[in-house]
Amino acid sequence: MKNIYEIAKMAGVSKSTVSRVLNNNGYVSQEVRDKVNKVVEETGYTPSVVARSLSRQETNIIGVVIPEMANHFFAEVLSGISEVCDQMGWSMICCDTGNDVVKEDRALRVLAQQRVRGLILTPAAERNLKERRVLETLFDDLEVPIVLLDRHLNKSRWGGVFYENKKSGYLATKELIQAGSETVGIITGDLKLQIARERYQGFLMAMEEAGKPIDEAYVFVGDFSVETSYKLTKKMIAAGNMPDSIITSNNLTSLGFLKAMREEKKRIGRDIAVIGIDSIDILDILDYSFSCVARDTNEMGKTAMRLLQELTDKKAVDNVVYTVPCVLQLKGSERRSP
Repeated sequence: MKNIYEIAKMAGVSKSTVSRVLNNNGYVSQEVRDKVNKVVEETGYTPSVVARSLSRQETNIIGVVIPEMANHFFAEVLSGISEVCDQMGWSMICCDTGNDVVKEDRALRVLAQQRVRGLILTPAAERNLKERRVLETLFDDLEVPIVLLDRHLNKSRWGGVFYENKKSGYLATKELIQAGSETVGIITGDLKLQIARERYQGFLMAMEEAGKPIDEAYVFVGDFSVETSYKLTKKMIAAGNMPDSIITSNNLTSLGFLKAMREEKKRIGRDIAVIGIDSIDILDILDYSFSCVARDTNEMGKTAMRLLQELTDKKAVDNVVYTVPCVLQLKGSERRSP
């Protein structure tokens, strides 16, 4: 396969002239244009998309930075982003931070070197003032549109695609109370994250609305991980004082809870009722009756990518926000049977 230097030599022109003809950018006489196009046609030369993009200081590649690639939620989100990318003829580079701000900063520097055209980011953590300034400097260095996904950045000038976190906690708690639970507990997410605090606030709002006291013994502070939820559930069972029902604050929290319950031979719907925030597809496949407050995670990814496209085309403003609704899906685990 010929390269652009060989095409230029065969046409008797400079490389920059060939580039202007291929990109239809800048003045080239019709005679020279015809000569270059003839050589291109005869050789079957196809210019590198990446090389052409880099010559214009841009690519059709976006960066996606997420905190937990192994989490099925983010796998679904990535699937949605990828689908829209494919439709646009774009590609993506995905980085996993493991909820570590140092890794997140490193990923953003790498993406800046790759000259990505846009960024979709789920922040690894909420940052202190010094860390926040570092992040904002990295954003400025990228000089591209940025879409936040799922997690907010406080007082941010960037918009994004988010979830009805407070409403999800509220709906789950209200349903458990209406199903007959006198005492309701919760395994929270990492309360340093706004999304975890919002889900907990929804729990508190529903409890207050129903006139139910908050028993601190039934508030288990977790971190959105399987391991921590598993340990907290084990501790709850060992104490011999389980609430009538419990809310698990995300899909991984639900899995940790269910693992501990199975090991301790406790039955959902008999020993305790439960509603999880976020659906778990494998439970549906196994015909496991697990009630949840769900969202369309694939659509979240699609919406984030469409928003990024609008920003790159300057058809949207930087701080626009889309909110993905939550949907209560009752499958039986929200109530206890005698």
